[in-house]
Amino acid sequence: MADSHDKAPVAHFEAPEEHQSLGWTSISSYLKTRLPTLKPPMREAPNPFKALALLNRQQWLFFSVAFWGWTLDALDFFTVSLTTSELAEEFDKEISDITWGITLVLMLRSVGAITFGIASDRWGRKWPFIVNLLLFIALEIGTGFTQTYEQFLAVRALFGIAMGGLYGNAAATALEDCPKEARGIISGLLQQGYAFGYLLATAFARALVGTTSHGWRPFYWFAGCLPALVIVFRLFLPETNAFRERQALRAEMRGNVTSTFLSEGTVALKRHWMLLIYLVLLMAGFNFMSHGSQDLYPTMLERQFSLSKDAVTVTQVVANLGALTGGTLCGWASQKFGRRFSIIFISIIGGALLYPYTFVSNNRVMAAAFFEQFCVQGAWGVIPIHLMELSPGSIRTFTVGTAYQLGNLVSSASSTIESTIGERFPLPEIEEGVERYEYGKVICIFMGCVFAYTILVTIAGPENLGRDFDVEHDDDVREIAITRGGDRDGDPEKGSSGHV
Repeated sequence: MADSHDKAPVAHFEAPEEHQSLGWTSISSYLKTRLPTLKPPMREAPNPFKALALLNRQQWLFFSVAFWGWTLDALDFFTVSLTTSELAEEFDKEISDITWGITLVLMLRSVGAITFGIASDRWGRKWPFIVNLLLFIALEIGTGFTQTYEQFLAVRALFGIAMGGLYGNAAATALEDCPKEARGIISGLLQQGYAFGYLLATAFARALVGTTSHGWRPFYWFAGCLPALVIVFRLFLPETNAFRERQALRAEMRGNVTSTFLSEGTVALKRHWMLLIYLVLLMAGFNFMSHGSQDLYPTMLERQFSLSKDAVTVTQVVANLGALTGGTLCGWASQKFGRRFSIIFISIIGGALLYPYTFVSNNRVMAAAFFEQFCVQGAWGVIPIHLMELSPGSIRTFTVGTAYQLGNLVSSASSTIESTIGERFPLPEIEEGVERYEYGKVICIFMGCVFAYTILVTIAGPENLGRDFDVEHDDDVREIAITRGGDRDGDPEKGSSGHV
């Protein structure tokens, strides 16, 4: 990988022989490189507008469908976060009981990531994406018809499986064919589908929750209908060029495409298992960062600070505008300053802003919310391309999606932890029967620990800035081609020389 920003350390992470004999000397040598390799490479990077102009029509369409799919994933997820009070009243439960609906989704998304990730790497990005969205429709609408707490938890658990399959697919769809110079900003924009989905969810919740005799239910019914539009969009687009190239090479090798794919996966797992573990640890920190700062935040504003529903809505909108801005700019900046340096720098600033984010109790909290989410989603804006550049090419969708969702699994109890601990710090009631807790203090301390963990894990990890995604630069494919080849008579050099 000629343009790798950190290629020597990555080799230590990936070489299969070294995994078996990796001693303290090798680990020590690797760790000594972590701080020196944080030095920004100051690569040439076009300004954001010129970078976006590098994409052709098809690349823009791939990005757009991936963005909207990820947006609706986030919108459907946040329906519960934005209706915790209504759901608690409906099912006669505590807020901490309702947040188990969030926790179950996060816990089971890894099942969907593994299932749909394997399907996407074997059969393509298109149809697994469409199946994901069909399940979104059925289960989100189904949530709106639940009548008991047990039904609610069951549907949200199934919803978690469906949601888990989309992230890796969306990242691959948007970034596989993207020009190198535009990867940073496209990564930032793609990740902000999450913030944009939260923004839309906030607006739709204000318009639909409690405005009819059906209470919170129309919000879920409406959200469940939106994926149909993205399904139609995806039906008219082909597979990415990178996937078609890889599939064509598989077809030329001895044996069928499925056996070749399984061989690729086996080689990738043997060579990169340490890297896969690292990615899960990294994504645990990032998921704690987003869910810890967001899921209970509307409840804090409403219950602890007694802000009106309109004020809560405006604060959430402002916060997500900050997230959109931060993710886009930091994603672009990572093209110049490096992925790891960008993540660490913006996380330090995010940690410094936690006090105003969680202790300002009037409308001025909107400014703190804007800049805190600028930092949180600024760090996240680097993640799609960082994961893509680190992941083995033959199982790229599986790796990106599974690392992300296993990180979600580790962090799945974020809101439940915060709400449960928060209930140990009761505040005086302002309205009779409305319990108040000091959620702000808990969120602040919790997020301080999360930022520190994420910074340390990022420092310890590798980086592969500028990696090529085509099969010609894939060492795993090279190894498979040597052993399987494409020549029917068994000469391994003959079916592979034109490709690897």
